[in-house]
Amino acid sequence: MKTIIAVLTLLFSPLLLAEQPTDRLDQSRQLALELQKALGAVLMPAMKNDGPIAAIAVCHEQAPEIAARISLPSGATVSRTALRVRNQQNQPNAQQQQILEQFLAQLQQDPTVAPESWQTHADGSQQYMKAIVMQPQCRACHGHSVKPEVLKAIQQRYPDDQATGFIVGDLRGAFVVSWPAQSSSND
Repeated sequence: MKTIIAVLTLLFSPLLLAEQPTDRLDQSRQLALELQKALGAVLMPAMKNDGPIAAIAVCHEQAPEIAARISLPSGATVSRTALRVRNQQNQPNAQQQQILEQFLAQLQQDPTVAPESWQTHADGSQQYMKAIVMQPQCRACHGHSVKPEVLKAIQQRYPDDQATGFIVGDLRGAFVVSWPAQSSSND
């Protein structure tokens, strides 16, 4: 009997894998990448042309709009979170905090790979998270040696900021793509 079960498992395992959320997982990866690129497309020119204070203003004003614009057509909610947030609206929920702590441990063991997570919840909702790793260009606003005038600009827009003191390679946060439970066609 065990042999028959093992053979059936081998025969049907490709079908079981096909039922996994690879399309939605791939779409989640694409949405996270889209958010990353869209944020970079507005932040890097602001940083290059006008400096970090301008980049802070751009991030404050445009980042939520960009995330909403990417979320709308997909049906998912695309956002960012972190263990130490700049924008208090990006606080992680308990599950996201646990995943971020796992990412932190994973990066300490292998700093060459940005960790990611995919989960399907009991209610059918799904969540993808991809680590945001601190990059050299982020030091001016998130590093250890943030200039006083930049800190002042951060405090003006984000009075409860916790997102400084990072070094290149640290876990800065995560992109989050949250999918609602799919309703059945009978609803």
